[in-house]
Amino acid sequence: MARTLNDEQIAALARAHEQARLTASSIDPVSRQFPDVTLEDAYAIQAAWVALQVESGAVVRGKKIGLTSRAMQQAMKIDEPDYGMLFDYMFIPNGGSLKMTHHVDPKIEVELAFVLGSDLNSADVTAEDVYDATDHVVAALELIDARSYRVHPADGVTRTVRDTIADNAANAGIVVGDVKVDVDTVRNGELRWAGAICSRNGVVEETGVAAGVLGDPVQGVVWLAQRLHGLGIPLTAGETVLAGSFTRPLDCRVGDEFHVDFSSPALDLGVITLSVV
Repeated sequence: MARTLNDEQIAALARAHEQARLTASSIDPVSRQFPDVTLEDAYAIQAAWVALQVESGAVVRGKKIGLTSRAMQQAMKIDEPDYGMLFDYMFIPNGGSLKMTHHVDPKIEVELAFVLGSDLNSADVTAEDVYDATDHVVAALELIDARSYRVHPADGVTRTVRDTIADNAANAGIVVGDVKVDVDTVRNGELRWAGAICSRNGVVEETGVAAGVLGDPVQGVVWLAQRLHGLGIPLTAGETVLAGSFTRPLDCRVGDEFHVDFSSPALDLGVITLSVV
């Protein structure tokens, strides 16, 4: 479906999202003002917002893939994943802290990340191509946020997938683990069995295995590389690519201490900790 919004509307919506990010305040979802907004419109808003941040000095350091589980795609009425951009200011060190005052409604998700050693820029990228281009794989947490209301306070209407995509696919931060796994040790599908136990304040809240991401998280990167190639956007050496969550999102609250153990017998990816202040 083609775009329904003009360039001026796209630019204004991008500025509104940036203002919401800078002030940690919520705005109306795009679909509330423009009910006929399309996926193409949503990605155009995201791209304009990315360009606005780059013009202000932010540096794109990777990409994220979202909506990789079939259940989430069905819930959001979409038949493919979505994507967003990772900026330099989003990276939080392992053992670091998340400042609630910098966010609107933050949540964390448990993922794996591929750190690229060479470019991926082809229409027919395969899993082997992804492995060849990957320097190492690490455990990761994605911080998601909502610069537009997830549920509008006026009437309880939930935002659409188009609103989420316009909102940089809800991306707001990333924590990367310390254990770097050589890609040659996971070429035979071992990543499918990577597991995680996510605890908050000493209580196990979520568990999962990476096969929840399209059957194998490498397939998320395959999809992303192919999708972005069609838009003239390569995945480049040095970038970090979040492959998609294999747990449900968990709310972040002041005082929370997250401990996420990726050291499964199948594949030891260490531990990630994060404090919420």
